[in-house]
Amino acid sequence: MKALILAAGEGTRLRPYTLDRPKCLVEVDGVSLLDRQLAVLRSERVDDVTLIGGYRSDMLKRPGVGLRLNPRYAETNMVWTLFSAEDALQGDLVLAYGDIVYSRDILHALLASTADISVAIDLDWESYWRARNEDPLSDAETLRMDEAGRLLEIGQKPVSLDQIEGQYMGLMKFSARGLEMLRDTFQRARAAGTLRGKTPEKAYMTDLLQLMIDEGRMLSAVKVHGGWVEVDTVGDLESAVTRERLKRIAASL
Repeated sequence: MKALILAAGEGTRLRPYTLDRPKCLVEVDGVSLLDRQLAVLRSERVDDVTLIGGYRSDMLKRPGVGLRLNPRYAETNMVWTLFSAEDALQGDLVLAYGDIVYSRDILHALLASTADISVAIDLDWESYWRARNEDPLSDAETLRMDEAGRLLEIGQKPVSLDQIEGQYMGLMKFSARGLEMLRDTFQRARAAGTLRGKTPEKAYMTDLLQLMIDEGRMLSAVKVHGGWVEVDTVGDLESAVTRERLKRIAASL
């Protein structure tokens, strides 16, 4: 099994910690987010890992880990970073953001999914978001599923908690067929010059996922209950909740 980690961002919300390093290399208790995520992947024998870097990509080199570049990282978003390594989108693939760490159990559940496109969804998101933000709606996104776990909506700005049935984590798995669908949707958006009201260069991953949903593609939720962290802000990095969750993840490996 292969994995692709999106690690091009500057992490401006994590300054000053990211003034001299990529976002994924900020450390909690002396260990970077990237090295923590690599340890989880290896625990489930996901050994063929490639990073897509941008900002301070010289610091991302790791033995046995591939490195690709998005030279336009400063002016583009996640989708463009992903397709900077379009030729790497082959076979079965785990796709992950670089600013998250998740438990071995979550990765195991994702790998066990037989769907062509599997998306990890945290059903217990609200308690975690309340620990990170006074108002959980301030940084959350909508997510709706049908009874079978098929995603119906993702990534919009919510106005009430009722619009959020779980939270997207930035962790997915694609079969070879799922990657064909992903490429097809993106290539048509790129040719049209627009992706859900944004340029393809500025589109977020949830924009691309929602476009696939709109086209009738099946995106299947892998439902989990906590067991992960996102480090997006200085508050996240310095939070006791982040440290405690990371300790539990590390202890399970």
